[in-house]
Amino acid sequence: MSDAPDIPSDQEYAVLSLRGEEYRLPIVPATEGGDGIDVNRLRADTGLVALDHGFANTASCESAVSFVDGTAGRLTYRGYPIEQLAERSCFCEIAYLLFHGELPTRSQLDDYRSAITHHTLLNEEMKRLFDAFPKDAHPMAILSSAVSALSTFYPEFHDPQDPRAVEESAIRLLAKLPTVAAFAYKKSMGQPYVYPKNSLDYPGRFLHMMFALPTEPYEVDPVISKALDVLLILHADHTQNCSTSAVRLVGSSRANLFASVAAGINALWGPLHGGATLNGSSIISSTPASVAM
Repeated sequence: MSDAPDIPSDQEYAVLSLRGEEYRLPIVPATEGGDGIDVNRLRADTGLVALDHGFANTASCESAVSFVDGTAGRLTYRGYPIEQLAERSCFCEIAYLLFHGELPTRSQLDDYRSAITHHTLLNEEMKRLFDAFPKDAHPMAILSSAVSALSTFYPEFHDPQDPRAVEESAIRLLAKLPTVAAFAYKKSMGQPYVYPKNSLDYPGRFLHMMFALPTEPYEVDPVISKALDVLLILHADHTQNCSTSAVRLVGSSRANLFASVAAGINALWGPLHGGATLNGSSIISSTPASVAM
């Protein structure tokens, strides 16, 4: 019997019988849900590879970020039930939880909100990018192009192996994607762009940029703002779906975070993504999912 060299004697394993030989495959306990069989050494030990069309039965990484069971209607973030988080938390708090692994203290949340608010503006040069698109351009094309373009303004944060660079990039994506989505919408409507109003909270700021006009005042409806905040929370992470996996695959080449997230946006564009909504809110909330591990 052939053993993987790093299997402890007390570890549970599966046995693969092949051509008169048996191979022990370690069983990796899951954070939630079904355990996994580690086939990392399958090719080295047997000369064969595992074939799993569409990765329907393959876990591509180890992650404790979220767990979803669509059949049971169950979703957790870092072990917290989504119902509890949607009732008691705001989207910025959830973004912090997904990225850092724990809920923020009051002071940590205030600092996190402040950091996001500080970076809501786009560089004025970005307006030329939006102006160059036709009026009926698909919003996902604009979003992915804009996110790729953002990388050119922050070359100091391109190293994905630098934790500070990753966090600073994530904060800028969280801050600027509502502005990008709102500018794309205004472009499609033939209306002037509305700059972020930093006196508003995260969902209120997005709604103001989407629907305000220079000709008349716009008041954010608190009920709609709360509904949008809950929508963002519900979309914040759904494990290793197509778009998140695309971000990780591109990121594995050590591409910068903006380039990796742009790839995820293009994956989300596809009609077979799994029912995800093709709108600004789903893109905004996908950012913490894409960068958290």
